[in-house]
Amino acid sequence: MKIKISMDSACDLTPELVARYDIGVVPMTIVCGDTYKDGVDFSPEDLFKWVEGGGVCTTAAINVVEYTERFDEYFEDHDAVIHVDLSSEISACFQNACLAGAGRPVYVIDSRSLSSGAGMIAVDAAIMAEAGMDAEEIYEKLLERLKTIETSFVIDSLKYLHRGGRCSGVAALGANILKLKPCIEMENGKMDVGRKYRGKFEVVILQYVKDKLAGRDDIDYKRIFMTHANGVPDEVLASVRAAILECGPFEEIHAPIAGCTISNHCGPVTLGILYYRL
Repeated sequence: MKIKISMDSACDLTPELVARYDIGVVPMTIVCGDTYKDGVDFSPEDLFKWVEGGGVCTTAAINVVEYTERFDEYFEDHDAVIHVDLSSEISACFQNACLAGAGRPVYVIDSRSLSSGAGMIAVDAAIMAEAGMDAEEIYEKLLERLKTIETSFVIDSLKYLHRGGRCSGVAALGANILKLKPCIEMENGKMDVGRKYRGKFEVVILQYVKDKLAGRDDIDYKRIFMTHANGVPDEVLASVRAAILECGPFEEIHAPIAGCTISNHCGPVTLGILYYRL
């Protein structure tokens, strides 16, 4: 059985992982004045330039027609499709993909996560397919695997969440005055606020890594993602990578840049670590 692994563009993997595992990427829609496709004709750099110039960006789920066309392409030389979407609690992508795949061997995964938390599922699906597992077996294993994903991000400023309608103006103002850096966590498929850090981002982010990883014996050290917006300085990324390795013997550390969908809500200085529990 030849299986195509696919995901929406909000699943944030590195180009190297997408190429290595031949993962199809279906772009989300970005509306910044005109309509664009995430990662195709519009980048996070374009988005930040637009917003800093006073514009407002919105994102839209991939619709049924777009999914149907993409699945049609996959079936030209594949027998089944496994498609991974960001959580159904925050996007209509999952429901639309299910409608597009109805009646065909399309297995749609509601990751209950976002960004690279969902991308991790796509990587696992590709590894299982390479090992010769059939689509139904992969699907069942992924449904169990996704229950162990830990997804969180620390955001430097609530400006973008506020502009996107996900944070009140009072909360954003208060956080900015107090220099709070909230940790956004995925719980039961929804975004929630965890610890509120205070101080400079480059200091806060190292404490966050320690809080999430240090002293634990329930983490899968095979692979971890330090997914970030493109405004995080290289020296901060280097210090985060070192901090991760101090906390455990991770075999692979990947550092994807968040696409337009995630960047639009989190802003240019955001970083999260995403990994599996055992």
